[in-house]
Amino acid sequence: MMRASGTSYLPIRVNSAGMIPIIFALSIVTLPGIIASYFADPLSDNFVPRIATFMVGLFNGSGPVYWIFLFILVVVFAFFYTFIIFQQQNLPENLQRNGGFIPGIRPGAPTKAYLNRVIVRITWGGSLFLGFVAISPFIITLLTDVRAFQQSPVLTGTALLIMVGVALDTLRQLEAQLTMRRYEGFIR
Repeated sequence: MMRASGTSYLPIRVNSAGMIPIIFALSIVTLPGIIASYFADPLSDNFVPRIATFMVGLFNGSGPVYWIFLFILVVVFAFFYTFIIFQQQNLPENLQRNGGFIPGIRPGAPTKAYLNRVIVRITWGGSLFLGFVAISPFIITLLTDVRAFQQSPVLTGTALLIMVGVALDTLRQLEAQLTMRRYEGFIR
């Protein structure tokens, strides 16, 4: 009995979390400044309004504490979201059920441990990239002294990443439609 054998690949992406970590991190990092703005009073001598005014200044988006906190949260949420998505796919169980394997790795728990190690290593690159995209307005402002990058939603790295992602997804869908209708392809 002859079998068709071949190799395939696992769909592991460098940035499997997409834009979700940046959205979560921006939501959390702006929360202390918003809550503190309700209690802030720069002219008051009381303790709570002075602390609230300090917190508003700390988390208003112009200081390095805001951007460092944003970078750390983006990296953490990228790992968190990637592991949630990866656990839902059940790749080791699906591989074993369909007769697939990773050469040199036993099926079951060793395959799961190996894939987790690979996911951690790949996610480092994707999460650091997302972190740098999230803080790119601050870096550009430091280098050029142009404040428009921090205030304009069109000029942020997040907006640029969304636009590129939408363009790539649109091209991928066009390619799929053209291939389905037996055209040669869209991009050659």
